[in-house]
Amino acid sequence: MRTRIFVLSLLLLGISGGGAHAHAMLSSASPPVGGSVGAAPRQVTLSFTQGLEPAFSSVQVTDSKGARVDTGKAQVGGSTMSVGLKSLAPGTYKVHWRALSVDTHTTQGSFSFHVGGQ
Repeated sequence: MRTRIFVLSLLLLGISGGGAHAHAMLSSASPPVGGSVGAAPRQVTLSFTQGLEPAFSSVQVTDSKGARVDTGKAQVGGSTMSVGLKSLAPGTYKVHWRALSVDTHTTQGSFSFHVGGQ
């Protein structure tokens, strides 16, 4: 009986442990995470490892003073989220994102990118 309980416990741990990898994680971004671009981009595009729920996923872009420079609500399709940008001057910008995957797990993060010469 103890052997059965032990085996069942291991199986349950394996099933519950697999859920930790089910979150939508950022897999790539344009402009690139921590990167520098010569010309100001017209939008930020984020790609994730899972499909996203459009109503609960968002992205905002701010300048070095914290003012928003994106054009509003993010466009979400499948595992990609993008937002348009206002005209950007040379400088550093921060992207703040929040993603709700189709399996109901939420992730969030931020990164910076630079426009123009350093």
